Amino acid sequence: MGIVKIDDALHEDLRIASGAVSRSINAQAEYWIRIGMLAELNPHMNYQELLRQLLRQEQASLRELIA
Repeated sequence: MGIVKIDDALHEDLRIASGAVSRSINAQAEYWIRIGMLAELNPHMNYQELLRQLLRQEQASLRELIA
């Protein structure tokens, strides 16, 4: 884990968004980063498809833990 410096305005956006969806600020930032990375790698996918991809990745991670 490391420290990432971000703009104060973006930090405020994170704080507001994290409160709205009951996530920590760090969890919200991680979510946005993961969605952004998937969007850059898959520019043809819409938001719902990106969310499905995140869910598939999470299921695969859980299966590895169980196995």
